[in-house]
Amino acid sequence: MQREQLNLTEEDGYEALRGHVAERAFLAREKYGPTIDLGVMRQILADPEVMRFPTVLRFGAEDLISGEFAWAAPLGDKPSDGFAIVVHPKFEERLEDLPLLIAYHIVSVNYLDVVTHVEAELFGATLLGLAAEDYYERLCKFADELPGPKPDFTPVVETGGSCGSSCGCG
Repeated sequence: MQREQLNLTEEDGYEALRGHVAERAFLAREKYGPTIDLGVMRQILADPEVMRFPTVLRFGAEDLISGEFAWAAPLGDKPSDGFAIVVHPKFEERLEDLPLLIAYHIVSVNYLDVVTHVEAELFGATLLGLAAEDYYERLCKFADELPGPKPDFTPVVETGGSCGSSCGCG
């Protein structure tokens, strides 16, 4: 008896990835939510059930690309060396906003270069209990606050137009 061969596409792979991304976000929200503040976010970053690699939070602008509010910086040559989610110092005292900025970059740590903005927005919105469109619009506003060219965010959910800012979502 011959097994039937699956003819999976790249999109099938991304659909499976997005399912796993959402599952991890739901796990973290169930464990730590429903309110995710900076203290809780630090616990999430230290939790090996949520984070695939060791991760710390840092503030600094020196390695950020112009217009970038944060990024997941590798701490060594191998992913197992860990990462620092480096957030622009402009946001350091904005305790209510930091979880949104940090959550966006968790998938970059967990899934490395495989993920896109779609998975980042899915994870962040799910973790924080926001509609994907609302999360996306808030990210655009954060990017708009920084000098320089804006990242090209593309919404996960079709919004029927731009978010009203210059972040490139229109």
